[in-house]
Amino acid sequence: MPTFSPSLEKALHQALTFANERHHEYATLEHLLLALIDDADAAAVMGACSVNLDTLRKTVSEYVDNELANLVTGYDEDSKPTSGFQRVIQRAVIHVQSSGREEVTGANVLVAIFAERESHAAFFLQEQEMTRYDAVNYISHGIGKRPGSSQARTPRGADEPDSDAKPVSRNEEEGPGKKQQDALKAYCVNLNEKAKNGRIDPLIGRHSEVNRTIQVLCRRSKNNPLYVGDPGVGKTAIAEGLAKRIVEGKVPEALADATIFSLDMGTLLAGTRYRGDFEERLKQVVKELEDFPGAVLFIDEIHTVIGAGATSGGAMDASNLLKPALSSGQIRCIGSTTYKEYRQFFEKDRALVRRFQKIDVNEPSIDDAIEIMKGLKPYFEEYHKLRYTNDAIKSAVELSARYISDRKLPDKAIDVIDETGAAQMLLPASKRRKLITEKEIEATIATMARIPAKTVSKDDEMVLANLEKELRSVVYGQDVAIDALSTAIKLARAGLREPNKPIGSYVFSGPTGVGKTEVAKQLAASLGVEMLRFDMSEYMERHTVSRLLGAPPGYVGFDQGGLLTDGVDQHPHSVVLLDEIEKAHPDIYNILLQVMDHGSLTDHNGKKIDFRNVILIMTTNAGASEMAKSAIGFGSSRRTGEDEEAINRLFTPEFRNRLDAIIPFAPLPTTVIHQVVQKFVMQLESQLSERNVTFDLHEDAIAWLAEKGYDEKMGARPLSRVIQEYIKKPLANEILFGKLRKGGIVRVTAGKKEDGTDGLLLESISETARVKPKPEAEVEEAADEIKAKTTKSKPSKKSAPKAKDKDGGSAKANVVDDGDVIAEEAPAMSAPRKGSTVPRVPKSK
Repeated sequence: MPTFSPSLEKALHQALTFANERHHEYATLEHLLLALIDDADAAAVMGACSVNLDTLRKTVSEYVDNELANLVTGYDEDSKPTSGFQRVIQRAVIHVQSSGREEVTGANVLVAIFAERESHAAFFLQEQEMTRYDAVNYISHGIGKRPGSSQARTPRGADEPDSDAKPVSRNEEEGPGKKQQDALKAYCVNLNEKAKNGRIDPLIGRHSEVNRTIQVLCRRSKNNPLYVGDPGVGKTAIAEGLAKRIVEGKVPEALADATIFSLDMGTLLAGTRYRGDFEERLKQVVKELEDFPGAVLFIDEIHTVIGAGATSGGAMDASNLLKPALSSGQIRCIGSTTYKEYRQFFEKDRALVRRFQKIDVNEPSIDDAIEIMKGLKPYFEEYHKLRYTNDAIKSAVELSARYISDRKLPDKAIDVIDETGAAQMLLPASKRRKLITEKEIEATIATMARIPAKTVSKDDEMVLANLEKELRSVVYGQDVAIDALSTAIKLARAGLREPNKPIGSYVFSGPTGVGKTEVAKQLAASLGVEMLRFDMSEYMERHTVSRLLGAPPGYVGFDQGGLLTDGVDQHPHSVVLLDEIEKAHPDIYNILLQVMDHGSLTDHNGKKIDFRNVILIMTTNAGASEMAKSAIGFGSSRRTGEDEEAINRLFTPEFRNRLDAIIPFAPLPTTVIHQVVQKFVMQLESQLSERNVTFDLHEDAIAWLAEKGYDEKMGARPLSRVIQEYIKKPLANEILFGKLRKGGIVRVTAGKKEDGTDGLLLESISETARVKPKPEAEVEEAADEIKAKTTKSKPSKKSAPKAKDKDGGSAKANVVDDGDVIAEEAPAMSAPRKGSTVPRVPKSK
């Protein structure tokens, strides 16, 4: 709730005092106006609106003494404010509250008086040619009605005078120099002062850009340089470094006395409630810059001045206010912006562009960035209280340039060494390292680039050396593909690959179920990177291509990114698998051309996605059906060359020419199928271990599964269906309802079933009926024999073996085959010892 200013409270008490002195029953608006004549704020407004205060005081006093004589009462009581008096005060409070201010002054009450109809107070003001518009115009903008009466106001937010202080005119100011720099202090940062206080880092390199800047600043007109470059290349650092050189006296004489002020657009706009406040502030800044000898204005992100402060429907914004001063050379201005904002905002205003001289600030080379980092190293060492080795600085630049592709040098290298130093603060004081080496830099890079630490570690020789062996242990019969992939990765890690291409681009061809997709999955798992799989059957139509890159401008979903570009952007080191590429629309092949040739792809927003650290794998079944047909003639039973012809028909020559290799996958031989069975069994064992079930598969069962699940045309996929049908289905019932509810052992063998056919025989033993190890059984058997010799008593009934155990542990498990359950006779069991719950091992005959 707004409060009354001290001067207004005094005026309100004075109005009631006037009424009480005259023994008036009510205090009217005329009493209030008479008191406002002595109020500083109200008197300043009336004076600026050509009101003669002495004449007004005389007129109002005569009216109060003569015309309000009928309000005199015979008894002595305090006067009460009339309803009009209360409405005026209430109206002033509401107006101040709606405008966001916190204090009601006499000027606000004076404006509220004009809203009272048939009021003599408003009539007396209008009689002297004062209107409500005149009062509001002066209060909001300081524009007086009488020539020379405009208020020379201090910009809002810069040393504002007290609310009860009397506004002074320009002629009454205490001197031209006392408040000369109020706007510069309020809305600008003096970079020279920051440099003197040691709060600006030095500028290393950039000699050509600095010399060009000084040359432009020394021009007679249009002496305004404009830095344009990508974010993080050091545009602001050039301006700050120039200020530091000016302070140190390392600039030509033309700039020896220059002072650089950095404009804060946020502070300039903050608090501009009324129309014209922003323009007034900016004009005050420009005027003070003109009066300040050697002043240079620096506007960071200068594209923000376009449209800043513009009202709806008006063309007057900050850029248009600056144009006259920039063109005439009255002020010198340095601007900085990025290429994107320069094209989007700045370049469209041709009148503004011609007043600036464009200076391109490019990303420094790795060697230049290393020199920059060496110059900045002491500042970070002092802040983090540690030391960086020269190798650590070099690694920070080289690894950030290689693995962090969405930012620019030297900004990303500075972030790396800064974050590495900050990471030591998280550790206890006893474990903090005083010397930062390459190892700590590599760990920081791994965190920032979202990649596993072993990918950038220089101690990963073991991973690379065992890559082929690890892949061969999980993928069988495809040694050619494994050799090609491991060789490409080793070449990339050794730095012998072409730097602007993916690590590898391969097409895997062959029949279904031979391990094409599995190789890609296991490669990603072995390297510890993400695998991005795209099923090309979803991209058969032309319009679906936009799902990979994102919709073009003007289409629905334009604000959403593409699946491929966003995936690689989030996981820059990954295995990209385009499964069944022959089903995709041919336009996708054209997109992949630039990926395989230049290692980059541009999305719908114009952002370049880096594919240099991606392994691109495409699988296809092209030619598999032709290869499956019988050969014509007596020389061979298998066709040759059919798959190569099909691939040549599918892919254009320029596409095939950009591939590293087209690797054919041969059908799996019978020997490999046995290994595939063991792999599926290992997966099943890991699933059963969660249920505390041990799985035992005999060699004859492996041979039966390999024979039953082998299909040369279908590969290894039928094998998983056979295992599900003959092993997993029977086990599901046993685990849920049978003997394996609490765990146990499952033995799978191959043999004759009851109906005489060959099949799998499953034996389930519950957890409570598990057979003890042989040494323990022999010890217990020997103990029982000694006990039998020394004791002639008959064995109790409790120790006799039961025909049927409650959990079925003493009987052989049911045999499940093709859904048929066959009960078998339990073998003869030796008597357990007294108190034992474990049955005896069957005695040997």
